Amino acid sequence: MPGAPEKFNSAMTTWQEWQDAPWGRLRYAIAEANLARHLDDLGDGPLRILDLAGGDGGDAMRLAARGHHVTIVDHAPAMLAAATERASTAGLTELITCVHADVTALPADIADGAFDVVLCHNLLQYVDDVPGVLATALAPLKSGGLFSMMAINRHSAALNIAVRETDPAAALAALGTDRSRAQTFDSAVTLHTAEEIIPVLRSLGCQDVQHYGIRSFCDYITDDARKYDPAFYADLEQLELATTARPPYMHTARLFQLTARKQGV
Repeated sequence: MPGAPEKFNSAMTTWQEWQDAPWGRLRYAIAEANLARHLDDLGDGPLRILDLAGGDGGDAMRLAARGHHVTIVDHAPAMLAAATERASTAGLTELITCVHADVTALPADIADGAFDVVLCHNLLQYVDDVPGVLATALAPLKSGGLFSMMAINRHSAALNIAVRETDPAAALAALGTDRSRAQTFDSAVTLHTAEEIIPVLRSLGCQDVQHYGIRSFCDYITDDARKYDPAFYADLEQLELATTARPPYMHTARLFQLTARKQGV
């Protein structure tokens, strides 16, 4: 994964503040709800879940709280330390395992781990070889297992600039590029679309691909302060849940999430 781990380590405070903000909470709540649509189909009992580039465990803690065993892989030691602390505070230590590794070079026991679920959330924007990374991410998944990936939606970029910055010239320029910058980690990122990634997943043996949008409305409401009001946030969350899989909203959502089943051998 490109970029020094120190960059992610040093942004821990900013990252945790982002997760606690309404838009961060929505990102995790909607992703969890989308996963929950499919987890019951994987059988009874705790599932073995692999969270690649799982950071400080934002997704993992929610899934462990449901009783599943989650292995977090990340290359930033500070992120893994924070995940370990979060697991301890939540009483989830026995259900969370943290592994320090680059997701493009997984340890053998993880690469051949036959996991029931693999998450690859918000990783693709930092890599160059998307098909290669997705193939590596799918390798630990058992046949019939559930794969979930998430990325920044390029379709949202121009709309986000036009609405939030009221800069139509900059929005026009954004239509012609797939490059942007992540402020939290001060990193250059590549933007993708679901329409580009779905064929790649299918070429790698995935089937039953489902497309979801995350934050279909939140990022286009410019009054950020109001989102901290509990009643307003509750209404916003219900709106987001109602439109996560509803066209056309997922096509312009800030993030897209794809779930798929790994085809049996």
